[in-house]
Amino acid sequence: MNIKKQAELAKKAALDLASAKTELKNDALKRIFLAIDKNRNEILEENKKDLKDAEKIGLSGVLVKRLKLDDKKIDDMVKGVKSVISLEDPIGKLLMATELDKSLNLYKISTPIGVIGVIFESRPDALVQISSLCIKSGNAVILKGGSEAKNSNRILFNLIKDAIKENEIFKNSVQLVETRKDVKELLELDDCIDLMIPRGSNALVKYIKENTRIPVLGHSDGICHVYVDEDADIDLALNICFDSKCQYAAVCNAMETMLVHRDVAKEFLPKMKKMFDEENVELRGCDEVLKIIDVEKATEKDWETEYNDLILSIKIVESAKEAIDHVNRYGSHHTDAIITEDADTSNLFLDNVDSSSVMWNCSTRFSDGFRYGLGSEVGISTGKIHARGPVGLEGLVIYKYKLIGNGQIVADYS
Repeated sequence: MNIKKQAELAKKAALDLASAKTELKNDALKRIFLAIDKNRNEILEENKKDLKDAEKIGLSGVLVKRLKLDDKKIDDMVKGVKSVISLEDPIGKLLMATELDKSLNLYKISTPIGVIGVIFESRPDALVQISSLCIKSGNAVILKGGSEAKNSNRILFNLIKDAIKENEIFKNSVQLVETRKDVKELLELDDCIDLMIPRGSNALVKYIKENTRIPVLGHSDGICHVYVDEDADIDLALNICFDSKCQYAAVCNAMETMLVHRDVAKEFLPKMKKMFDEENVELRGCDEVLKIIDVEKATEKDWETEYNDLILSIKIVESAKEAIDHVNRYGSHHTDAIITEDADTSNLFLDNVDSSSVMWNCSTRFSDGFRYGLGSEVGISTGKIHARGPVGLEGLVIYKYKLIGNGQIVADYS
């Protein structure tokens, strides 16, 4: 079947799915997580094939980490689908009601977007997250995973397709395309696809934005900062910075630059370096940092780099204002945090840092749809149109106006 035909089938499915009852959607999701749980051994066997191929082609360590599945990741897939079931159905909500005149009432009602195209790299678990969110929000979805995960994606897709086909309303609502050629064709289908969501490298996101008329929701960089203020609790700062960098370095919400106020740098940096050394984190610092701890010298390029690895750049600043200016200049509007005991300073940072998530005294790693209680996420948006931050169900919903009258005509009001 060609891509155009798949997209047309998805478009028709989206129209049918838009009116699906909550119970039907939740039943379909239940069948999905049961199928994944039951077939975990087969999923892991297919994933091993991908890992073997990845080794042959020398896939980077960062991408291999994202590609690799294990029982814990499968457990997380199951939990993610269950969490989507527990969420309130976002469709059919009354967002506004206005009486324009007697017996002329205007209603604003939440509706699905329609057909969502999602292009993602390396992470087969993303296929499950995205599919479950689209089903719950009444959207059809066309999925294109990276070739490095083709076996894992295929078995997960087939399990989902078989699980939902029991009810005719879900037929063709989840589609999978597999070749690089398919991407180019997908991007030309603005008559069928309503929203494109890229999840992957900066190069992938840039390519998609530059080669389609379809609206694109996503982010290209995850250059996240943690600022350790002069009024920070040092023990708190050590734990938060360590978690922000080391809990999982290969993700977009991991800290890439640590900013430290001059007044606490001499006490904080040696302790922090000792913790990072135990995890083999490569540190790069400005000239002022080099006077306190032995690290590589940071360059201008370091402030602009998303490492997705155990590498961290460090800069000493004179004030919270300087930290804010640095974040707004070099950051990617993703996630940035401040550690301080001073509420006024924290509010200055939270109000003036132009990012989709800003945090006070907690790890940047919390910037995630599942941890925000959104029931997984289709991606993170750093833009300022439609949806921002971790995008869950609410980012897959739009609205329509319903005007209910009783014979009114505009001529009577002119």
